[in-house]
Amino acid sequence: MHAYVLISVLSTNSAEEDEEFDFAAYSPPGPYFDKEYSKNVTALVGKTASLTCRVRNSGNRTISWVRHRDIHLLTVGRDTYTSDQRFQAVHKPHSDEWMLQIRYPQERDSGIYECQISTTPPIGHFVHLIVVQPNTTIMGAPEMFISRGSTINLTCIVEHSPEPPSNILWTHNNQEINYDSPRGGVSVITEKGDVTVSYLLIQKARPTDSGIYSCSPSNAIAQEITVHVLNGNLPAAMQHGGQLKLEYPLTVFLLSLSILILGT
Repeated sequence: MHAYVLISVLSTNSAEEDEEFDFAAYSPPGPYFDKEYSKNVTALVGKTASLTCRVRNSGNRTISWVRHRDIHLLTVGRDTYTSDQRFQAVHKPHSDEWMLQIRYPQERDSGIYECQISTTPPIGHFVHLIVVQPNTTIMGAPEMFISRGSTINLTCIVEHSPEPPSNILWTHNNQEINYDSPRGGVSVITEKGDVTVSYLLIQKARPTDSGIYSCSPSNAIAQEITVHVLNGNLPAAMQHGGQLKLEYPLTVFLLSLSILILGT
């Protein structure tokens, strides 16, 4: 007896599967901005500013930079489209980063810059650039009078800096101050932060300590103060913590002269 096995071939077609396959639902996602790496920028006047735009899945699309102030097209791909040679497109092959570099930026360069992807319609991401000029101030400037034997406390303040200065140089009559000199009693204390403060302390002031002191932050313009160390005691009205901030030199001179004459 022969046994016969009937094999049925079932159709895999069904009403639902007869519908057209939706390939779009499985296509790779379109380009988008990685905003974690495309952040706002604060730069120093004169120091190169780099605006970064990171685009994922850019494919064959072109990335451009536009300045919003005047709707000026600055770069397209790796090419620069402005006569201002301070602007330059920077892109490493096979990377997702498209940079706009601005050399020697000025405060007028502050504003909104847009990174655009050449989709239809184009999509963009705004990057805010702030160019700042750090400000240096010496309290008591431009001149300070102090009694002999008192402690000179010069306070230098650095503000509006995107980062604290790496160092602050103090000079006396154009000579760098040596804190280990035989004179002794000279020290500096610097507190860095959003506002950086540097204190130059000179104990037991003597006439040779008179002169021009300069505070020079590494990322800001230097400022000066002229210190006068006087013999004898200053009137109480002229002193402030052992120091005098001279705002009206002639008035102080006449007042001191009057006191001297009356004393004799």
